[in-house]
Amino acid sequence: MATGGNAIRGTRVGSGPMGEQDHGYHADRIPVSYWDGLGNETVRYFAAGLPEEEIPETIDHPQSGLPAGRDRQNPPTLAKPEPYKTHLAYVKERRTDEEAKQLLEDALTQLRERRGGN
Repeated sequence: MATGGNAIRGTRVGSGPMGEQDHGYHADRIPVSYWDGLGNETVRYFAAGLPEEEIPETIDHPQSGLPAGRDRQNPPTLAKPEPYKTHLAYVKERRTDEEAKQLLEDALTQLRERRGGN
């Protein structure tokens, strides 16, 4: 017959006098609701003794990935997608008009040389 260790049959190995209440599982908690721009709600729990200023006003909603706030009537707005811009539009934003025109001319010249001078 094989026996191992000194554990008594039917007991959890490593269990001792500490129970769940000593690990903080039953600490007083308060629920705080957050809403995103689509109206989705999520509830986070915080320690009851935590000061109000330490509870965050906004979080990232776990399901939608959108920002969520504590005010149900005025949640954070949805991000507006930017219209598509060409590379030259970005170049024009970063540089002066003269530099942008010169870059365009250089690009067209190189393209014409590759095509055979047309």
